[in-house]
Amino acid sequence: MSLSHGYGPPPAEAEAIALLNQALDMGYTMIDTAALYGFGANESLLGKAIGHRRSEFHLASKGGIFRNEQGKRTIDGSPKTLRASCEASLKRLRTDYIDLYYLHRWDKAVPIEDSIGALADLVTAGKIGHLGLSEVSAQTLIKANRVHPIAAVQSEYSLWTRNPEIEILRACREIGAGFVAFSPLARQFLTGRLTDVTKLHATDLRLNMPRFELQTYQENLRLLTQYESVAAQVGCTPAQLALAWLLNKDPNIVPIPGTTNPEHLRENAGAVDVALSPEVMAMLDGLINENTVSGPRYGANNQREVDSAEYAHHRLI
Repeated sequence: MSLSHGYGPPPAEAEAIALLNQALDMGYTMIDTAALYGFGANESLLGKAIGHRRSEFHLASKGGIFRNEQGKRTIDGSPKTLRASCEASLKRLRTDYIDLYYLHRWDKAVPIEDSIGALADLVTAGKIGHLGLSEVSAQTLIKANRVHPIAAVQSEYSLWTRNPEIEILRACREIGAGFVAFSPLARQFLTGRLTDVTKLHATDLRLNMPRFELQTYQENLRLLTQYESVAAQVGCTPAQLALAWLLNKDPNIVPIPGTTNPEHLRENAGAVDVALSPEVMAMLDGLINENTVSGPRYGANNQREVDSAEYAHHRLI
């Protein structure tokens, strides 16, 4: 996502193309994108950069959020729109199939069964390999899975966003779906590199998130001192520790860290070699969790878009 959208101005196209090819050269095997990212620009970038290496990676994309004719970000899960969105994604990605296609957000004006039914037809047509859902509740997942098997659920999950532990991780295990954790580095917080949010670019989406409000972020920064100490004891970087925590949590969990930096790309890959003892896992669980982090992850408008369970004390009324 960050190569086209979300965290301020993206890198130059040549740099992004080089990074994507470097990722494949290093052994990264899943590339995750969406029609939303850059409103199609990210899928077009992937098609241009690594479309010729299509057999080397598992491709995931998402539909159901797009820019309408007025240029406004819109959620639409109607069958007609989903079919058109998938076709457009295939063209931009320069491929005839997408391995894993997510409903990016459940459109609450459309029964989940109708949206999944339309996507199931695309599976039958050979345009999609497997279906996924993003930011849904266990109840919605179960309903969708009755229409067509759901292979994966993608939601935000990290030490500082523990919402999946309420219900969706258990529901995924029960139906045999994988869990894909986005923002596993807590949007840079868990790398220890973001210490001054006043330096974020004016277009950075974090500026609209309550946890990154200046005073709240200062409160959260207090958690980093002990966290960085644990990383030093383990012998890894803070970013690697955050990813290793997820990898050691459950083999069913696949974290998808994003980056625009080749050095960080290599650093993230190193997390697979970090083994954490039960004692360290327990220490991390107690240090950064839903009770120690200040502020909800989303503001009111974004919160209304998601269906996933939230901790009561982080809900916005």
